[in-house]
Amino acid sequence: MLKALKLDTTAEKNIKTWLKGKYDADTKATIQKFIDEGNTNQLNDSFYKNLEFGTGGMRGEIGVGSNRMNNYTVGVATQGLANYLNKTFTDQEIKVAIAHDSRNFSPEFARVAADILSANGITVYLYKELRPTPQLSFTVRQLGCQSGIVITASHNPREYNGYKVYWVDGSQVVAPHDKNIVAEVNAITNVKDIKFRGVKKRIKMIGEVLDKAYLKAVKSICVNPRMIKKQSDLSIVFSPIHGTGITMVPKALAQLGFTNINIVAEQSTPDGNFPTVVYPNPEEHEAMSLALKKAKEINADLVIATDPDADRVGMAVKDPKGEWQLLNGNQAASLIIYYLLKAWKKAKKLTGNEFVAKTIVTTDLIDEMAAKAGVNCYNTLTGFKYIAQVIRELEGKQTFIGGGEESYGYLIGDKVRDKDAIASCAMIAELTAYAKNEGLSLFDFLAEMYQKNGFYYEGLISLTKKGKTGAEEIQQMMLDFRAKPPKALAGSKVIRIDDYKSLMTKDLKTGEEKAIPAGEMGIESSNVLQFFTADGTKFTCRPSGTEPKIKFYVGVRTKLKKKDEFDATLETLKAKVKAIQVELDLN
Repeated sequence: MLKALKLDTTAEKNIKTWLKGKYDADTKATIQKFIDEGNTNQLNDSFYKNLEFGTGGMRGEIGVGSNRMNNYTVGVATQGLANYLNKTFTDQEIKVAIAHDSRNFSPEFARVAADILSANGITVYLYKELRPTPQLSFTVRQLGCQSGIVITASHNPREYNGYKVYWVDGSQVVAPHDKNIVAEVNAITNVKDIKFRGVKKRIKMIGEVLDKAYLKAVKSICVNPRMIKKQSDLSIVFSPIHGTGITMVPKALAQLGFTNINIVAEQSTPDGNFPTVVYPNPEEHEAMSLALKKAKEINADLVIATDPDADRVGMAVKDPKGEWQLLNGNQAASLIIYYLLKAWKKAKKLTGNEFVAKTIVTTDLIDEMAAKAGVNCYNTLTGFKYIAQVIRELEGKQTFIGGGEESYGYLIGDKVRDKDAIASCAMIAELTAYAKNEGLSLFDFLAEMYQKNGFYYEGLISLTKKGKTGAEEIQQMMLDFRAKPPKALAGSKVIRIDDYKSLMTKDLKTGEEKAIPAGEMGIESSNVLQFFTADGTKFTCRPSGTEPKIKFYVGVRTKLKKKDEFDATLETLKAKVKAIQVELDLN
């Protein structure tokens, strides 16, 4: 029956292994059901490869199979991590903290991981209930753990779950540990090698004490508590979009002194089915629609919403027409940095030894503002672990103010080493209160930033390519861009190409090629291409490391002379991004 289905060779081999191996009866029955139904597509997608444990962990659809998130793929990942920890930290107690989000099976996967680690002689600190990803990062540092795990698929659709691994400094693992852990995971070829039976005495449940410590750390980032006191009744609408943000965001805002916090009731209960949204992603207007509706009803000053594991935050501002507009990640990151630089300068905290950090696909407006303020700006590869790496390398040498990436993740201060939506919500509320105290709306504050530093606009084009065929299409697109790079974008000549795979940059005006410096400061070989034009346009193409997507980032800029020209200027920049999308056939 199996051969008659004409399955992918690897899929057929994996299916046979699962049917004969030490897997539970329900799992085997599900596989047999797919076979009896002749469901070739389901079997191929579920078994054509092993769910890849990459340098930061893994993410995939929940279900039965080697290419799905389930107890066995979580088991392989955790056993590999346990093996590496025991080889790396000899003659000492090894401690690992574990947290999980609101997704389906997240508590179960967290418990499986805890059991396996404990069975391997490792002490586990397991959160009793769901908690935000940044709190796990904080916990690793607070408890002196060697590693940490979060069960989450961040803002992916409801059918997904995932597994993130953290290291001693509270950041997601980087070289050489990332690749070494991957090697240990890949070395496990038999389910019999996984120690599923936990040791109860090695699993310690945690909660309230760590909550208080984390909230105290969030409160410490506040720059202007007196001003918050003046604007304590700032009207804030918040939605956790059925995720972990509900556990910490309201408490964080309240402890800063904000008293008018309006939670979107329909999205306040954690639920892995995310019943009110298609995608639990604050980047999506649909996911923010209930929060925007409430904001209109109460005439709010600010709208904020967090994704399921509360490492990303979306925000909205009211324009001069009274309409609520969502800010993209570049705009929000820029506003946060703009306010922090302004507030630190006013507080006389800038000494010339401070820095901010961002990824190479994030707006260059941040570089511009940092340079004007006499603050260093470091650019890293995509992924917050690289920003954390810069913080670690500069610890004790330079002071980290804040940083961010275009995908709605920001960090203020260095108590946490991952993007932190809890701290970001607190800082966004503070900067909104500052603007109101100055007689400005949040929109006015945004326009002021662009008038002083230039109007930067960034468009993201994301193409989904699922399954084996999709992965091949993505690979071919990158090959084509390398073989035949664009000569111009929207009429402006391409003058430089940066290839992060070869770590080479080429000046097309002179023909000169140079190495892109790699090392400890957030840069290593990665499948990313960037094209720069004579008029300042930046175009980046990069396959996603966590989703079946290829992403194209288009950054354009011009001047904003007057606030009332905001809309017209924005439309001009959007049209330019669209023109580039059309001419490169990115559909």
